[in-house]
Amino acid sequence: MISSLNMTKTAIAAARAINAKILFLRGQRVILDRDLADLYEVEVRTLNQQVKRNAKRFPLAFHFQLSTQEFKILRSQNVISSAGHGGARYRPYAFTEHGAIMAATVLNSDRAIEMSVFVVLAFVRLRRAIATNRQVLAKLAEVERRLEAHDADIQDLMNAIRELINPPDPPRRRIGFALPAGSPGSRAKTPKTRARNLR
Repeated sequence: MISSLNMTKTAIAAARAINAKILFLRGQRVILDRDLADLYEVEVRTLNQQVKRNAKRFPLAFHFQLSTQEFKILRSQNVISSAGHGGARYRPYAFTEHGAIMAATVLNSDRAIEMSVFVVLAFVRLRRAIATNRQVLAKLAEVERRLEAHDADIQDLMNAIRELINPPDPPRRRIGFALPAGSPGSRAKTPKTRARNLR
């Protein structure tokens, strides 16, 4: 029981370490040849020689060499050390999940086979995380759509409540007698007006 628990902890720790080495290039998740060689405990030169010897097993879907532009970008982000500091002097190769597994089979070492399992676990974890993120984003978009529809309903409700709280003033009836507009006696007669009319 304890040994399986330790194995699980080791697997999780190894998968997390590998996660940090996985990059996103050309629309897919990849691991660079130097990182893969480090995991498999072989020299980068040995890894790439085995890949060249078994070129039929490594189509472009499994591995590719970085372009000059990709190489410059990764170097500027310190993902790859510069040549003056012991870094790569050539454009490195990138291995997809299937390429990393195939590299373990052509290297045919116990360490490579053991570590290839952890590489696969790391890629699977990343796929799950991305799928979960997509589901969360889809649900958030749905909630936003619902809120927008509810916002309009809530605004209508608030307007109705405001009208109930502050109803418009009812029309007021005038008290007294009103002459129709434009009639000759529509102006009120004062004592001065009466005196003028008598003269």
